[in-house]
Amino acid sequence: MESWPTELDAVSAAPLHHRVLFENELVRVLETIIEAGAVVPLHTHRFPSVNHFHSSAEIVRRDANGEITFDSKAAGVAIQPGDVRWNEPLEPHTLENVGPAAIVVYTTEIKAVA
Repeated sequence: MESWPTELDAVSAAPLHHRVLFENELVRVLETIIEAGAVVPLHTHRFPSVNHFHSSAEIVRRDANGEITFDSKAAGVAIQPGDVRWNEPLEPHTLENVGPAAIVVYTTEIKAVA
């Protein structure tokens, strides 16, 4: 688990985009919805996670200084509905949906190992 400020946790820092569906001492399941054109405020994901994409679009991720750290179009990355991906913890970042459709992702964060 990374130790970024708790106020930057995705659910606290960007509650319009992240909603807790389930949580216990081992996992937390989030629903993330990012409408076309929306920019998610600065936040972190301090736990490793599995992401299940129900819909996706092109994104631009920026660090806390506003520098682009990932541009899906420039990288040639196209996530399809139904894709499942592993993510390591993500440092403070913003995320902009630059595509034409909403992004809907269900994330299972691994908080602890039993």
